[in-house]
Amino acid sequence: VQLVESGGGLVQAGGSLRLSCAASGLTFNTSAVGWLRQAPGKEREFVATISSSGGSTYYADPVKGRFTISRDNAKKMLYLQMNNLKPEDTAVYYCAARRPNYSISSSISAHVYWGQGTLVTVSS
Repeated sequence: VQLVESGGGLVQAGGSLRLSCAASGLTFNTSAVGWLRQAPGKEREFVATISSSGGSTYYADPVKGRFTISRDNAKKMLYLQMNNLKPEDTAVYYCAARRPNYSISSSISAHVYWGQGTLVTVSS
């Protein structure tokens, strides 16, 4: 399984970024997937997740109303649209997947496949 993130970078507070994740070697359309992040000096935390069909989503409270998770099963792609970014959103963002046929979860350990991460830096 390979998950490859892209789209990170440096943005000013209030700006937007769109992260992408390309999946391969995974039965993507039967796998719940999500985004998690790790800020400098902090533990990895859950950001958002989406069900295999895309019909269900769940967000961490700090990003609700600002971030939108979506997927394109035909292209085996996962996305995270991030608007109104804040300095506290600065982190390495990881794309992660559960094993096929499991429901969405906000648990870090529930995600068994991980990408290498993409750095998002929000300046004040």
